[in-house]
Amino acid sequence: MEDKQILLNNIDNLHTTEMGINRIRKNLELDANTNAVAYCKNIVTDKNCRIYKQGKNWYCEKDNIKITVNSYSYTIITAHLLSNS
Repeated sequence: MEDKQILLNNIDNLHTTEMGINRIRKNLELDANTNAVAYCKNIVTDKNCRIYKQGKNWYCEKDNIKITVNSYSYTIITAHLLSNS
């Protein structure tokens, strides 16, 4: 099965830690009330999201956002805004 489809089939397993929530909100400049996991799930499931696997992580890129997900535990490790340079 294609890596992308494995991640999409397990989208309900996507989660993060409390520190991860804070890191994602800070890095993506999200409001404190934003559900960081739901926000990331929406990006990952978007048809325009580019998903690829390198080593033990999946990388999900859409527009100027890059999300890193551990491929074994489905933990969102971090998310970043990409520079537009």
